[in-house]
Amino acid sequence: MNMKITLTALSMLFITTVKAQKTDVKKAFAAAAKQTDVLVKNVDSARKIKPNLVSPRTVENGEFKMVISKDWTSGFFPAELWYFYQYTQDKKWLDLARKYTEDIKKEQFNKGTHDLGFMVYCPFGNGYRLTNDPAYRAVIIQAAKSLSTRFNAKTGVLKSWDHSGTKWKFPVIIDNMMNLELLFETTKLTGDSSFYKIAVSHANTTLKNHFRPDFSSYHVIDYDTLTGNVRKKETAQGYANESAWARGQAWALYGYTMCYRETKNKAYLAQADGVAGFILNSKITPADGIPYWDYNDPKIPEVSRDASAAAITASALYELAKYSSNAKKYKAAADKILYSLSTKYTSKLGDNYGFILEHSTGHRPAKSEIDVPINYADYYYLEALLRSKN
Repeated sequence: MNMKITLTALSMLFITTVKAQKTDVKKAFAAAAKQTDVLVKNVDSARKIKPNLVSPRTVENGEFKMVISKDWTSGFFPAELWYFYQYTQDKKWLDLARKYTEDIKKEQFNKGTHDLGFMVYCPFGNGYRLTNDPAYRAVIIQAAKSLSTRFNAKTGVLKSWDHSGTKWKFPVIIDNMMNLELLFETTKLTGDSSFYKIAVSHANTTLKNHFRPDFSSYHVIDYDTLTGNVRKKETAQGYANESAWARGQAWALYGYTMCYRETKNKAYLAQADGVAGFILNSKITPADGIPYWDYNDPKIPEVSRDASAAAITASALYELAKYSSNAKKYKAAADKILYSLSTKYTSKLGDNYGFILEHSTGHRPAKSEIDVPINYADYYYLEALLRSKN
């Protein structure tokens, strides 16, 4: 009898805990919208002084930082506005999204970066999905053409960076997986399979060379363009070459989940499951599910967290749950992360110039953007909120 009572009590406690960790999406979106109203006002004020700065990136040392359109993060702010429009169907957000998306338009011709998926596809892809505006379709296609010029047939991958030529010859970072969605989409829009083939080649080569046996990912792989062989396996933004940089693991999870969606290649699903296992089985990550900036920093727990990595992970897990046999585990983990972000990592109304989330880490080795709000954290947080509804 006593055992039955105890088990019943434990069951009730478990149910209460699960319910308590279910994010109130309506409330979270309303709070995020009010905060973004503040951000829009600050953006408009900043642009009156420096019109070439088009998008808010972060707050560092108390300073509101805007960036030009060729910055890799420039597309996240207008893309957030598209998510607000998707959720609310309020014309106010549609008008704002159109206005700020236009500022990124010229980057469709930028052949000097691999980040056109972030810069162009996030705002224009969402814009096209929600409006079917043919002008957005044209920008997406041109951006894919520009990105494709960075593909090297010998290495089988898209080059990430043109800088650091004395250190790397043909560097490819795990982040680049995120830009493949632009290529997949362009094949669907045009019927031209060359974009699809480049994306698949990049995904296959990255799967082969970027990962360790435990499914953690290196940050930078450098290739020899004469032989196609790997020259170096290193890091730029992680703690060490052999460490697991938290946001890099999140990019890998999201990237291979997306690649499975676009190809139905089971190798990509297996890879996404493997990366998810590495992330979720970590004994380093605190109970709230928000990882430290790098899984192997020896100074843990006296180091910064990365809310951006958590937001990317949550969004990816919600999608991966649609495809994987581990659906319940992934959804529960995503729910926990999203609840933590929405209750413990959001800015107070009016703080941080209007950015939604706090406590992200951009580039700790460079002593840049440590424990700050960052625009891509906000973007993937909103995406995770939307995906949690479905």
